[in-house]
Amino acid sequence: MSDILLVTGGAGFIGARVVATARAAGRRVRVLDSLRADVHPAPAGPGHEWRRSPHGRAGCEGSRHAPLPEDVEFVRGDVGDPEVCAAALRGVTAVCHLAAKVGLGVDLSDAPDYVRSNVLGTAVLLAAMADAGVDRMVLASSMVVYGEGRYRDGQGPVAAAPRRIADLQQGMFEPRSPRTGEPLVPEQIDETAPTDPRNVYATTKLAQEHLVASWARETGGRAALLRFHNVYGPGMPQGTPYAGVAALFRTEAEAGRPPLVFEDGGQRRDFVHVDDVAAANLAALDWTAGQDAGVTRAFNVATGQPRTVGELAAALAAARRAPAPIVTGRFRPGDVRHITASGERIRAELSWRPQVAFADGVRDFATAPMRPPAAAGPERVR
Repeated sequence: MSDILLVTGGAGFIGARVVATARAAGRRVRVLDSLRADVHPAPAGPGHEWRRSPHGRAGCEGSRHAPLPEDVEFVRGDVGDPEVCAAALRGVTAVCHLAAKVGLGVDLSDAPDYVRSNVLGTAVLLAAMADAGVDRMVLASSMVVYGEGRYRDGQGPVAAAPRRIADLQQGMFEPRSPRTGEPLVPEQIDETAPTDPRNVYATTKLAQEHLVASWARETGGRAALLRFHNVYGPGMPQGTPYAGVAALFRTEAEAGRPPLVFEDGGQRRDFVHVDDVAAANLAALDWTAGQDAGVTRAFNVATGQPRTVGELAAALAAARRAPAPIVTGRFRPGDVRHITASGERIRAELSWRPQVAFADGVRDFATAPMRPPAAAGPERVR
């Protein structure tokens, strides 16, 4: 197959698995990744650096972590650099765009970096795609664009307002009905729900979706917007404040410490294995090939089987024979309480179904290799 698939962020946790899955399906793949020091591990010894070999191989001689197959082309650079994007897009027919700064963030000082990495970077990439005539994209979006999940009270469906700090300080974690003042009942959310981003990261992910939709309308492009729910699995990063909760719990359990659970552990999420997420990217890519010009559509990438954060912590601790989790009651104001998804659309339209059961995936993840700690602390844009 001569057509090239460009995977931005292809050296990262999810991106590397997308690359491997695409190669297994016989696709020719090129990776564009900046290898940020606050995300990627340091080389194992002095004098080693990521480089592209004469054979187009991506690798790090002497590195503790070499995530890409031998026959994958590698371009080191930032999606926010127009010249880098133009070079990376030569000969490309489709893009899986996963390059992004992820996670809730440390504090508001992260905001400029989120906007630069996620919003400006996506805009530059899309402009380069328009110039190169590349008309198919799969965007790695996120469940965070919804804000709080879907809820109802005794009178029917209702939108949940942001939780009050005073309630959280008193251990009242459930969103309250604006009509009755009673705790709301969570339900699964589908792609027709209104978006309501509630932190900087979420705002940038929704901005990415809007930029891609504008690109599709103006150029006749076709795009699938994959709203990943809580992704976990082998190769998750460790030792970073931007990692998902699964990585944080796993790191604590591996060290023989009890995982520390925020709030009361009752937060509902949909944990989906990275292998299933990679398969969803390939299914979405195939879907774009059959769509009319200008079509953009969102898909939840989720199992449809909610679990609590406390359940995840307990399962990982048990699998590692670590101390039982400690429920701390601590909270972060930008967190949402419940966000679980309906997977009906992706199953019906992309013929995708999760293959890794929660119990099996968590048990394997408990002892699977993780990505070594990043070479540097969080980067800042001043």
